[in-house]
Amino acid sequence: MRSLNLCIFLSLTAAVVYSLPLDRDQPPQQITHKDEEFAESYLKSFFNLTKEHERSFGRQGVNPMAEKLRDMQRFFGLNITGSVDADTMQMMKKARCGVPDTQVAPFSTSGGDLKWQTTALTYRILNYTPDMSRAEVDDSVEKALNVWARVTPLTFRRMERGTADIMISFARRSHGDSYPFDGPQGTLAHAFAPSTGIGGDAHFDEDEDFTYRSTSGYVLFLVAAHEFGHSLGLGHSRDPGALMYPNYIYKNPDTFQLPLDDVNGIQSLYGSLTYLTLRGEMLFFKGSFFWRKHPQNPRARQSLISSFWPNAPEKVDAAFESHQTDQVYLFKGRQVWAFSGYDMVSGFPRNIDYFGLPRNVNKINAALYDTDTRRTLFFVGDQYYSYDEARRTMDAGFPKSIETLLPGHTSKVTAGFQYRGYTYIYSGSNMLEYSLRTGKLIRVLRNDYFLPCAN
Repeated sequence: MRSLNLCIFLSLTAAVVYSLPLDRDQPPQQITHKDEEFAESYLKSFFNLTKEHERSFGRQGVNPMAEKLRDMQRFFGLNITGSVDADTMQMMKKARCGVPDTQVAPFSTSGGDLKWQTTALTYRILNYTPDMSRAEVDDSVEKALNVWARVTPLTFRRMERGTADIMISFARRSHGDSYPFDGPQGTLAHAFAPSTGIGGDAHFDEDEDFTYRSTSGYVLFLVAAHEFGHSLGLGHSRDPGALMYPNYIYKNPDTFQLPLDDVNGIQSLYGSLTYLTLRGEMLFFKGSFFWRKHPQNPRARQSLISSFWPNAPEKVDAAFESHQTDQVYLFKGRQVWAFSGYDMVSGFPRNIDYFGLPRNVNKINAALYDTDTRRTLFFVGDQYYSYDEARRTMDAGFPKSIETLLPGHTSKVTAGFQYRGYTYIYSGSNMLEYSLRTGKLIRVLRNDYFLPCAN
């Protein structure tokens, strides 16, 4: 077994999503001596109530139990009474995370800013839960990792054998890491912060009922996305709306968007995602020029395409960055140029047949890489093609009408890219913000929304 080293143990536990209000006509719950003992144990586990606090009670005239109860009540937004009341007991008895709440803060990192020293990470699924099909587990894990890849420069490559950065497994009770699971309805999973040995690994409690989408169990995608946040260096957040909040709360996986609190947290470790990521800048093309804009700088710099890439065409029809090869592709007519940094890749320019496009395609209007499906989409007239870069093949059944991808949109697409989980489509004087996962148009913007100087 690999050693623990300096890894931090983090876990996600089950929680009640909502609770019914107390019936005011019913008598208040009677707090028993057993309840008080439970509360004391709870505060010792999660709010740092120690024997030293207890010994200081008589000397300093401060009731440490009451003080820690106030801390707990303040944290969970309860009435601050300093006593063990019914609402406090109800909260304490909910299944929860094993990390002390004294360590939780908005977009908290795992102490010491533990993070991976590379953005190209690997993962391996060691075994499978019988609750779901293998394909459903694979898809859930891939989508959970993409939650974080979508807003950072991080990439994840699956390994079938050997030791990966993130080793994923399902296990019951004691499973070799000194942190045994507790059976159904308790801890759902745990993960370890980036480090050597077991660092980054994620373990899921096989005694839980994991599901693909059903609300009757725990959606593996949601649990895994949370755990992978720990695998990347995030701690828990006190924001109830955050993915990294300690409690499990169901959200529709088909419409899930990473909350801003989590975006801020992960980007504090790894930076933000850029498009055509040459030196961390976004590149916008128009005519013979392109504009270089860093996401954190409102001003853009204009350059001639030919001055930056002397071997490139004077003007380009479309451009995109491959997340598979980390290369920039520029299209003009029926030819495509590929660049790694400033340098043209050997063997280019090539005919666009290189991507499996049919011979009757004479021009690409726009191209973008979809991080959800890991496909490159080529827009041609009122149709689009889907290219699988990993397999280097065009997907079967294409071309399709653009309207099947972008409901209600029938005009030609002139450019497109993705930013923080949304897809931005340029068409005429407008830019359209879509969610490809839901197939919905979010809003219509002016096409100078990201780059005012581009008109």
